[in-house]
Amino acid sequence: MSGTQGKVIICKAAVAWKAKDPLSIENVEVAPPQAHEVRVKILYTAVCHTDVYTLDGHDPEGLFPVILGHEGAGVVESVGEGVTDFKPGDHVIPLYVPQCKECEYCKNPKTNLCQKIRVPQGNGVMPNGTSRFTCQGKQLFHFMGCSTFAEYTVVADISLCK
Repeated sequence: MSGTQGKVIICKAAVAWKAKDPLSIENVEVAPPQAHEVRVKILYTAVCHTDVYTLDGHDPEGLFPVILGHEGAGVVESVGEGVTDFKPGDHVIPLYVPQCKECEYCKNPKTNLCQKIRVPQGNGVMPNGTSRFTCQGKQLFHFMGCSTFAEYTVVADISLCK
């Protein structure tokens, strides 16, 4: 069991405070995972044109302040209540397209665009409508359910694969 399990972690993250401003390396607070959530130590991340598109202010759905990044890999640090597919130490990849395996889209062989958490994810929050990130007393939005431009992130358990 991790010594940080159940505790807020303070780590570095590249924060986009507003569109068209450069990313700012900040100390951010990452809250513990809640039910059906997983906190991941990010080991690798990449920059995608979607990150740049959002940061440049071209994305009409872009929310700020935000921790961008949706391509990465890491290790599970801790899990919330009800998580059964992952445990601390598992190597994982955050998914910006979740896979609940229950909705009509996940069961359809023609698409994988899971709808279970699409609305809160598009609103920059976790499935329960809240954020796990704060910085300088301000809530930060999640990006595409991943936010891999941070040393630690919290994602829904259906937004991970091994």
